[in-house]
Amino acid sequence: MKYLSLLLLFCSVSVFGQDYFNTETIKTHISYLASDKLKGRAPGSKGEKLAQKYIIKEFQSLGIEPKGSKGYLQEFTYKTPKNPHEADLGGAEENKGSNVIGFLNNGMPNTIIIGAHYDHLGTDGRGSSLDPNPKGKIHNGADDNASGVAGVIEFARYYSQNGITEKYNFLFICFSAEEAGLIGSKYFTNNTILDFEKVDFMLNMDMVGRLDEDRHLMVYGVGTSPSFAPLLAKDNGGFRIVIDSSGVGPSDHTSFYLKNLPVLHFFTGSHSDYHKPSDDVDKINLQGERDVLKYISSLIDQLASEPKLVFTPVATKEREAVAFKVTLGVLPDYSYTDKGMRIDGVTAGKPASKAGLEGGDIIIKMGDLDIKDIYDYMDGLAKHKKGDTTSLQYLRKGELKETKVQF
Repeated sequence: MKYLSLLLLFCSVSVFGQDYFNTETIKTHISYLASDKLKGRAPGSKGEKLAQKYIIKEFQSLGIEPKGSKGYLQEFTYKTPKNPHEADLGGAEENKGSNVIGFLNNGMPNTIIIGAHYDHLGTDGRGSSLDPNPKGKIHNGADDNASGVAGVIEFARYYSQNGITEKYNFLFICFSAEEAGLIGSKYFTNNTILDFEKVDFMLNMDMVGRLDEDRHLMVYGVGTSPSFAPLLAKDNGGFRIVIDSSGVGPSDHTSFYLKNLPVLHFFTGSHSDYHKPSDDVDKINLQGERDVLKYISSLIDQLASEPKLVFTPVATKEREAVAFKVTLGVLPDYSYTDKGMRIDGVTAGKPASKAGLEGGDIIIKMGDLDIKDIYDYMDGLAKHKKGDTTSLQYLRKGELKETKVQF
């Protein structure tokens, strides 16, 4: 995933309200959604349908109204290339997906949308990373994104049972086919059952279950309303918050930003299990996710005292559009804010692995190009084509090292 300019904030600790969220219910949701029984929740699969039934049952138990075109479901079809590397859709496969949508009607004029995608990669290996032989393995997607779906369900519980923040109605939505290119959220925003003029903001959660020891929490979309930055500046909830102003990114909040809605997107960071069969529930930091949900609820409750939020478009930087034809085969650490590009994971058999790079290494130079951040790293990749060889300088536990890499 590509993220925009990052700024690390160290702020005062938030005082949370009601201690409502608990680790056991979070674990229950993630354990089922990320179980082998659901076989990775690929869009349109039996496993995704089981996930739908689970989410619907939870909504029903909380008195959340159905708001889809067919009960709680909003069904759609889309096409993907048979070869995931093909650019066009000639001879493409037709796939089906269903968003799951519930509504808490407090009789208010404005609504908050709280969402997360519930699909994942299934078992065919398409989209898998850092695993040399992924095909046939169940990609359970505990963090990506059963953790976010657990958050949606728990917010439905929180706001339906506590009788608070009744300034708003709440739309709870779990998107399908996010992994295929934000398909479900795009479909919803183009076929919405809401008047977006009456939506205050959209809040998205994608991978909120792996809070690290330093408590890094990434919050994106901060520039999409003037109300967000001052709130985060005074209340960091005890996290080391990394903010990004843009409303455009590799998750479903993007679809809402492009409809001129303020958005906030929460993410606890990448890790070596990203898009791998090893993204399982035993890796989830349950206490960490509980703290993230409590913090998000405190932000929502504080925003309830604001007038209807104003949308602010955020300029897109030219360098974000940089394209490249080669890859090192690494997963960047998007929470890293010091000089260089720190590697979170390395794919076996790819150029970085063959060059001896490891997770934790910090790339600081590619050929003659100094690498100050992830954007310099992408610029460096854009200068090369398959077959090129270049030098890499990197830090490993503070020691400067150099190697050659062939793309």
